[in-house]
Amino acid sequence: MVGRLHSVYAGGTVDGPGIRFVVFFKGCPLRCQYCHNPDTWSIEGAKDYTVDELIKEALKYKGYFATGGGVTATGGEPLMQIDFLIEFFKELKKYKIHTAVDTSGIIFDKNNEAVINKLRELMSVTDLFLLDIKHIDNEEHLKLTGKGNSNILEFAKFLSDNDKKMWIRHVIVPGITLNDEYLTKTKEFINSLRTVDKIEVLPYHTMGTVKYQQLGIAYPLDGVVAPTKDEVRHAKYMLGVIKDVA
Repeated sequence: MVGRLHSVYAGGTVDGPGIRFVVFFKGCPLRCQYCHNPDTWSIEGAKDYTVDELIKEALKYKGYFATGGGVTATGGEPLMQIDFLIEFFKELKKYKIHTAVDTSGIIFDKNNEAVINKLRELMSVTDLFLLDIKHIDNEEHLKLTGKGNSNILEFAKFLSDNDKKMWIRHVIVPGITLNDEYLTKTKEFINSLRTVDKIEVLPYHTMGTVKYQQLGIAYPLDGVVAPTKDEVRHAKYMLGVIKDVA
């Protein structure tokens, strides 16, 4: 079994607790308009790793893990390669390494027993899920990503019902998600979950636009500017991350 990867990165500090060894998986079914890793969408150009090869690479940085860090699988969408991910995390757990998955949960299907069983197996070796809620409104989510959000919201409920810790991540984009109605609904949904340890408000940025140019892809949000500090603070207030906007 091989994993089809884009790259690995040691020293990540924004992909879970502590300092992380971050594995970027190739392949993603979403086409988020603000995505800063469009080079991970396709499986083409992947670097193949066996589990043993990836474990060997991760263990070079075991000093990070002893101080509260660990390994994070991101992408792309790592759940697209769930069989490899399960085997990789099983091996990491032999070394008692903290594991996290950064995912949209888009593959979730409550009516698909095979998918549910795979996810339960993954959950047994995953300490934390970093769940991206792209947009709380289904129609707006469809416009933003090319897919609806029902599977994602159902996955969040599934994690909560199964006592799995999660961090909720939400990108703030002026004119798209930076909207009090949507922020209020997002907060209400988060409040319905029992196992959310943290809410991360991520300001939209344009640092990935150069990748679109390199790939010959038109950047969908051309002209959209990053939110101001006051707008980000307001969003944090609306989502309950901070108690006031002063």
